[in-house]
Amino acid sequence: MNIADFAAGTSHVVLALLAVLLVAFVGRAVSRRLRQPTVIAEIAFGLALGPILISLGGKKALLPPDTVGWLRDIGHVGLVLFLVGVAHELRRTKAPARGRLIGWTTAGSLVVPLLAGCVFAAAVLADPVLRGDAPTASLVLLLAVSLSVTAVPVLARILEERELFDTPVGKLSMTAAMIIDVVAWLLLALAVGLAAGGPGGMPRIIAVVAVGVAAMFCVGRLLGHAAVTRFRDRFGRFTAVLVGAAGLAGSWAFQEQGVTEIFGALLVGLAIPPDGWHRVVEMVTRIGRPLVPVFFVVTGINVFSGQLGGTPWFAIVLAVVLGIAGKVGGGFLGARVGGASTPDAIRVGVLVNTRGLTELVVLQAGYSAGILTAPVFLALVIMALVTTAMTGPCYALLERRSARRWNVAALAQEVGR
Repeated sequence: MNIADFAAGTSHVVLALLAVLLVAFVGRAVSRRLRQPTVIAEIAFGLALGPILISLGGKKALLPPDTVGWLRDIGHVGLVLFLVGVAHELRRTKAPARGRLIGWTTAGSLVVPLLAGCVFAAAVLADPVLRGDAPTASLVLLLAVSLSVTAVPVLARILEERELFDTPVGKLSMTAAMIIDVVAWLLLALAVGLAAGGPGGMPRIIAVVAVGVAAMFCVGRLLGHAAVTRFRDRFGRFTAVLVGAAGLAGSWAFQEQGVTEIFGALLVGLAIPPDGWHRVVEMVTRIGRPLVPVFFVVTGINVFSGQLGGTPWFAIVLAVVLGIAGKVGGGFLGARVGGASTPDAIRVGVLVNTRGLTELVVLQAGYSAGILTAPVFLALVIMALVTTAMTGPCYALLERRSARRWNVAALAQEVGR
């Protein structure tokens, strides 16, 4: 390739990247106007950009394969850096709720959606259009995980915006979500590993994950050493570069071993101590977060490339219904058994139904590994968008109804005097 071709290719990538970032900016503005988490419109706009280009007949002209390849790499870097920050937030967020209530709430919010995912898997396995060629065990496990995820970053944003962080319901839902996400990432790694190596490769997968977790604890202890913290305080920016490089290296290492690369980024974030490292990790996240929409655009281009003509509507409806019933019903049931009041249990069920970016990452990992077909991927993406978008309005509706009941009760008491 000569200099002129290289310059032309580079300028094409830069222009495509700027266009994606502009779409993401518009999406965030739309979300704020609709009082929705910004990730909702970012996901929707990013995924829609691919089919829009295809419908205009401009995919190859506007986004040739080389450009798409560069965007895929850029989106991957952004996602890894962002996930390092997400995992560190999980480490920093203390679990304020304990005991029987949190145990039952977590169990209900996890086990019932896992069972709902198995029901959805039965429908997928029965339809050749949806089934694909993935091993049955990995497909069932991934679909079960897909319906059980709760997005901690999006939930945290909703709780913060509605000033619910310090309420019993907010603490309970956040604690349950944190535990569920840790379990979900482990199950995701197992599903992807099973797809790559089959049942015979399970001991190897467990060994790889175990080594990664052991390395996480060792690195965490090293980062807490006084000499390391002095270096961090003196060379903050360079330390952030090292953290980002560690996230990318961990991602690559797990991918080479046949486990989802996402798990490597998460372990790096979890290894960073909760105290004193927030500013460094924030620098890493600040670079990765704006690039995450690139990840969605590339996903939209890959998924909406003429493979969705056979997507049955019943799969979309079933995914949405089971997603809502599993999470809201499971969260409510678990909280009630644990001792929460009926109104609080309903609120918890509504909050843990938030999926957002975490769900999209899980789905993309399954799609990239060849476990999910494009129609199933589309059905679950719609489920993720619907369940996340309904969290805020449903919670606000519950609060308004609660306020009305309180006003009626107060008025009846006043009349009775």
